Amino acid sequence: MVIGTNPTEEIGNIKVGGQAVIEGIMMRAPRTFTVVVRRPDGNLSVREDRWYSPMERWPLLKRPFLRGCIVLYEALFNGIQALTYSANEALGEEEEPLGPWALAGTIALALGGAIFLFVVIPHLATLGIGVLIGKELGVKSLWFHAIDGVIKVAMFIGYVGLISLLKEIRRVFQYHGAEHKSIHAYEKGEELTVENARKYPTLHARCGTAFILLVLLISIFLFSAVFPFLPADFLGSRIFTNAFYILVKIALLLPIAGCSYEIIRLGERVDNPILRALLLPGLWMQKLTTREPTDDQIEVAIVALKRTLEKERAWAQSESAA
Repeated sequence: MVIGTNPTEEIGNIKVGGQAVIEGIMMRAPRTFTVVVRRPDGNLSVREDRWYSPMERWPLLKRPFLRGCIVLYEALFNGIQALTYSANEALGEEEEPLGPWALAGTIALALGGAIFLFVVIPHLATLGIGVLIGKELGVKSLWFHAIDGVIKVAMFIGYVGLISLLKEIRRVFQYHGAEHKSIHAYEKGEELTVENARKYPTLHARCGTAFILLVLLISIFLFSAVFPFLPADFLGSRIFTNAFYILVKIALLLPIAGCSYEIIRLGERVDNPILRALLLPGLWMQKLTTREPTDDQIEVAIVALKRTLEKERAWAQSESAA
């Protein structure tokens, strides 16, 4: 998944993001949402929609450190829509669109599961490690957040490695590689063909995998800076105190996401050794989440990208003429 759509981009330099789905690709431009899926009969199924970003409606959300949170929300919202569409098309079934309540419930379930896996479990596991080694690890200690962060990263890598054993997921990772190759070709100004895209790497600096890993790494430093100022006891109970700490961690995820997004965007524009060091683990991680695609998978990515760019320019021209 490549992140980074922004309604303020110039039409001559449209920033496009994307995501691999089941037997296909979802592409997003500031105004356009496109999903292309290869059906069982070999034909391509295309869904195209006009996307109204919250940043388009409320310009304040375009500000640095706010826009990253919106991009994360949009990636989750669009991703679930695209996955639902692709699952039906890949199986050759009629699509039953998710209603607003079903979509909201799915997003809440996805967020809840991610928070439980990568916030609650690491926090409790770190407390448990302190008990096992006979030394209480308090949240005011740098060691607590270092161990907590290592557990998060290990769980994330382990989760990706585990699901990559599934044949269906490996095909999704191939489409992920095809998405990156096609976007590389577009960003280099090349004609969008399978031959031109094939030569590019499957790794991309704006990938959502890099974003997630950067969020996990930055959380170590932010939590280490903030938690020493929090009360050591809350309502006189260890349970309530740790529940309070977990809620604080959840609340801090939004500024962490905003900061991570700005670092990724800055890394595109500035060649700096510190930025390269921050982004390098995300590129390494993509070696797990991408695979070399076949030509027919690159073809799907090219079609999705072309249709997105065509629609984006058409929407922009119609709005400027209105």
